[in-house]
Amino acid sequence: MSNRRNFLTKSVLGTFGAIVLPKITSAKMEKTNQNSEKGFPMVISTWRHGIPANQGAMEILQDGGKAIDAVEFGVRIPEADPEVSSVGYGGWPDRDGHVTLDACIMDETGNCGSVSFLEDIMHPISVARLVMDNTPHVMLSGKGAQQFALENGFRKENLLTKKSEKRWKEWLKKSEYKPIINIENHDTIGILALDKRGDISGACTTSGLSWKLHGRVGDSPVIGAGMFVDNEVGGACATGVGEAVLKTLGSFLVVELMRQGATPQEACEEAIARIVKNQNYKDMQIGYLAINKKGEHGAYAVHPGFNYAVHQNGNNALIDSKSHTKK
Repeated sequence: MSNRRNFLTKSVLGTFGAIVLPKITSAKMEKTNQNSEKGFPMVISTWRHGIPANQGAMEILQDGGKAIDAVEFGVRIPEADPEVSSVGYGGWPDRDGHVTLDACIMDETGNCGSVSFLEDIMHPISVARLVMDNTPHVMLSGKGAQQFALENGFRKENLLTKKSEKRWKEWLKKSEYKPIINIENHDTIGILALDKRGDISGACTTSGLSWKLHGRVGDSPVIGAGMFVDNEVGGACATGVGEAVLKTLGSFLVVELMRQGATPQEACEEAIARIVKNQNYKDMQIGYLAINKKGEHGAYAVHPGFNYAVHQNGNNALIDSKSHTKK
C-alpha cells in the first residue's frame, strides 16, 4: 500500500447478485460497432476535463500498470484543478457554502470503495481506494469518512476557492435552485480503463450539484449507480443529475444489458430510454459511458452537449455524444 501511494505521489509531481432483464434482440436494437476500435490499453472519461485525466491514466497503462491504479491517478488530476468547478478543489459548494465530495472506485475483482459527504479532503478518490484496500466496508460517509482520511495521512484543506466563493455569494442573492443543462453544476468525472492484461476498473468523483441541500448525496459514490464494473463483461459510468441515475441504477443496468448481448452503445441508449420513459427529463442532463472487454465503447445522453474523452490507439480525443433529444 505504501509503495503504491509513493508511486502516486511521484507521478503527480511528474504529470499531473443476479437479476433478470429482458433479452436484447436485434429487432429492438440494431447491432452497431461504430465505436469499435481494436485494442487496449484504453481510457474513457466524461467531459472536457477527461482529456488530462485520460493522459495521466494512460501513462500508467502504457508502463504496464493496472487499470485500478490508472483510474485513481487519472481522476486525481481534475480533483486538484481549481478551474474544474464540479470536482474536488474549486468545486461549487452547497447552498450553505460547504464543498462536499463524493467518490467511488472499483477494480477487476469486484472490490470497491466509496466515500460520500466528505469535507476538507483534497482527493476523495484516494480515500475511497483506502476504504476498498484497508477496510471490510464499501462506503464511509461524512465525519467518519473525514476521520478515516485524517487517520491515514490526509490533511484538512480549504477546498472553497475565492472564485467558487464569489460565485456562491452571487447565487445567494436570489437563492434559486434551478440546475441548467450542461452548465457545469453536475459535471462529475467518471473514468473507465482497460489495461494491457484486458482487465477493467473504474472510478467516479464529484463535488455534486452546486447549491444542493447540505447533506445531499448523488449517484457518484453509489456502486451500480454512478459507476459499475464487471470484468467478465465491461464497465459503465454516469454523469449528470444523480437523482435520475439513482432511480434506475444506471451503470449497473448498462453493464447487465451488455451481458445480455448489447453493444456498449446500445446499452447506453437503453439506459437513457429508461430515464426518458419514466422521469421528467426535459430540464435534466444525464450521460452514460460504457466499454466492453474488446475495447469497444458507447456513449449517450438525454440532451445534446455531453462530451467525453477517449484515449485509444495513441489518440486522446474529445467526442460529442449522441443524445435522445436533438438541437
